[in-house]
Amino acid sequence: MTPDKIGFSFLIIGAFLLAGKFIRTRTKWLQNLFLPSSIIGGFLALSFGPDVLGRLTSQFLNENSIFYNGLLPEFILEVWRPLSGLFINVIFAALLLAKPVPSLKKIWNNSGPQIVMGHTVAWGQYVVGLLLTLFVLTPFFGMDPLTGALIEIAFVGGHGTAAGLSDTFALLGYAEGADLALGLATMGIFGGVISGIAIINIGFRKGYAKPQGERPTFSEEEKEQITESYGYDIEQEVKQPKAIEPLAFHLSLIAIAILFGYIFQQALIILEAYTWGAWTDVYLFTYLPLFPLAMIGGIVVQMIFGKLNLRNYIDPNLVSMISGFALDILLVSALATLSLDVIGDNIIPFLLISLAGIAWNLFAFLYLGPRMIPDHWFERGLGDFGQATGMAATGLLLMKIADPDNKTPALEGFGYKQIMFEPFVGGGLVTSASLPLIYQFGPVTFLIITTVVTLSFLVFGLVKFKPKK
Repeated sequence: MTPDKIGFSFLIIGAFLLAGKFIRTRTKWLQNLFLPSSIIGGFLALSFGPDVLGRLTSQFLNENSIFYNGLLPEFILEVWRPLSGLFINVIFAALLLAKPVPSLKKIWNNSGPQIVMGHTVAWGQYVVGLLLTLFVLTPFFGMDPLTGALIEIAFVGGHGTAAGLSDTFALLGYAEGADLALGLATMGIFGGVISGIAIINIGFRKGYAKPQGERPTFSEEEKEQITESYGYDIEQEVKQPKAIEPLAFHLSLIAIAILFGYIFQQALIILEAYTWGAWTDVYLFTYLPLFPLAMIGGIVVQMIFGKLNLRNYIDPNLVSMISGFALDILLVSALATLSLDVIGDNIIPFLLISLAGIAWNLFAFLYLGPRMIPDHWFERGLGDFGQATGMAATGLLLMKIADPDNKTPALEGFGYKQIMFEPFVGGGLVTSASLPLIYQFGPVTFLIITTVVTLSFLVFGLVKFKPKK
C-alpha cells in the first residue's frame, strides 16, 4: 500500500462526509431523526461499495476492472477497515481529558439515581442478551456465545464501541460479530429516537411531565451539538500556549493519554503472563482492547495538569473537536466496510436481538424508572433511556425535547452520571472485557455474574431511592 493510496483514501472519506452533510440539510426526516452527517455519509459509502452497487457492477464489468466491486476500489476499503480500531483510541482518550472530576459526594448528590438506573439497564442488557443467546440463538440458529454481549456493546456503546471492538471480535474468532454490532447500533438509534419521542408525547398526555410550552425547534447549531457531541461542553477561560499551536498541543495531550493507556495495557499483559495466566492458562488482558485504558490515560493527564495548576491550558472545545473529527472518520470507514451479507445471513437473530434490547430498555424506563428515580423520573429517565438505546446524544436529544429550558436537574445529573458510568460500561472496561470473559469462562458464568450485579443495582435503587410521596 503506497502513501498516495492511503492519502487518497482519506480524501474520499472527506467527500462522503460532505455528501452526508448535504443530504442531511436537504432531507427533513433525517434531521428529525437527528442522524449525524457521518452516519449518513457512511451508509452512502456502503451503498457505493461491493455489497450494494458492487452486486450490479460485477455483472457487467471484467474482474480486472477497478470498479468491478462498485465505485470504491478494494485498496480504499483496505485502508478503511483498520481505521475504527485506531480512531476509537483517540475518542476515548479525549472523553474525560478536559472534564475536571468533581468530588464523589457532589457526583452522587446530583446524579445518584441516574447512576444506579444507568448501570441497572446496562448490566441488564447482558442478562437479556445472554439469556436470549443461551436459550434461542445458539441452540436454534447456531450463533456464537459471544452474541450475548452484542446488546450492551451496540446499544449503550454505540457505533464507536462496536467498530472499535472489531479487532477483539476477530481475535476471538467471531469477526462477523462486529458487523452485527454495527447494524444493531443503527437499529438502536432509530428505535431510541422514534420510541423516545412517542413516549414523550404519551407522557405529556398522562401527566408524567408538564409540557414546557410548544415542542422546541432547534437551530442548526443546536442540532449539531445534540447529534455530534458526546455531551455537555464546559465553558472556561483558556490560556493559549504560545510555543506550540493549540491544535498540535491538544493532539499531543491525546497522544500522551493513549501512550499511558498502552503502557497500562502492556503492564497488565505482562502481569497476567507471569501470574494467574501462567497458573491457570486463563488469559483476559491479551484480548483487552486499548481504548478503555486510553480513557484512563486521559484521566491521568487531566489529573497531572490539575496538580500542576495547568488545567486551564486544556481547551474542552478543541478536545471535543478532535474527538468529533475522529468519530466522523471512524463512522464513515466502519459503516462503509460493514458486511451486509453477515446481517442478511443472520437476519432473524439480528431482529430478535434488536427487539429484545429495545423491550428491556422500555421496561426499565417505564416500570423501573418511576420506582428508582425519586424526583423528575420522566425527564431524568429519558436521558438514561436514550443513552441505553442509542448513544449519549440520543439521551440529550430526548431531555431537550421534554425539558427545553432545563427546569429540572435531569441534564446536570446526566452529565455527572457519565463520570461514574462511561469508565465501566458503554465502552468502558466492562464492555471491552465482556468478550474475553465470555470466551474464557463461558456464557453461563458471565450470565451469573451479570445477573448478580444487575440485581444488586436494582435492589439498591429500589430501596435507596424510593419515590417521594
